[in-house]
Amino acid sequence: AISRAGVEEFIDSDERWIRAHINKFAMIAPDETEVVVQFDSNDEGYILERRIFDYELAKSAAKEGTQILTRAYVNGLLIINDKVCGVKYEYQGEQKELRAKIVIAADGVESRVGRWAGLSTHIDFRDMECCVQITASNININQDTLYFYFGKNVSPEGYFWIFPKGDDTANIGLGVSGMIGKKRSAQSFLNSFMQKRYPNAPILTTIAGGVPSTPGLEKISAQGIALVGDAARQINPLSGGGIASGMIGGSIAGRIAAEAVKMNKLDHLLTYDKAWNDRLGKRHVTFNRLKEGIFNFSDDKFNNIAHAASKIPLEKRTLGKVFTTALIKNPSLLVDVAKVFIV
Repeated sequence: AISRAGVEEFIDSDERWIRAHINKFAMIAPDETEVVVQFDSNDEGYILERRIFDYELAKSAAKEGTQILTRAYVNGLLIINDKVCGVKYEYQGEQKELRAKIVIAADGVESRVGRWAGLSTHIDFRDMECCVQITASNININQDTLYFYFGKNVSPEGYFWIFPKGDDTANIGLGVSGMIGKKRSAQSFLNSFMQKRYPNAPILTTIAGGVPSTPGLEKISAQGIALVGDAARQINPLSGGGIASGMIGGSIAGRIAAEAVKMNKLDHLLTYDKAWNDRLGKRHVTFNRLKEGIFNFSDDKFNNIAHAASKIPLEKRTLGKVFTTALIKNPSLLVDVAKVFIV
């Protein structure tokens, strides 16, 4: 899921890759209390058809002059005098080299390219969310609503989601902390949920993997190289969302790289870290602190918050008021919030 504003900062909305228009979300407590929150009229969100969306992004880049090479396997960096100056790669069975003034790496969570350049990209399993998601059909839910389930029986130290995709299909999945995942797999939690709620739903696709739940890397650039997206941990640690933040990180890196080349001052690339932190990185630190408080709530605490929030009239119910209710019901969370604004 992504906000319309998050998309339209980079590309015009197109119904070809929008599977659902979202204007509400529902939070379901462990005791099944459901709290629905209506978005503001300007805060519409989308469920994307990623295959088409990614293709259209690539087309947009190609129109601006980008040369796209698919099925090219990068297996090393060209480094001269401790500066990255290109990549080694295999293409159509041949080993090749490509010189570049700046390399921007978007090669995923434990970025090998970043490691080759001397950047620390290792992540401890305790800082990963173990995630699994299916796309299933015959799922009868509101097509304009995101559903989030909380509680130790469905997704301890994380959350469970159902996102509509139109035609009675939905993405259904969850993330649990790495510590929980060592004891019981995310797939096991998903199987239990599906058996209870949608035992006869056909499963169309399944994906699984790890999502970083940390606020970011200490360094995301070095001489001649910058990391973006998952490689730079540009993921909201509270929600696990990374589409919009990854595009923002890529845009910042691209702009600064272009400036560095144009000015013939390649050291200018090193300002990327600060530019990212000023735009989103500091906010991700905030979200990480809130996550650590919220994901440690007991089931009783989630239930109490949901009971209180459900008493707010729907037309007056906003995320801010629900959060205020959470603070009232859990004063210790206020300490975490205060620290966020003090630091």
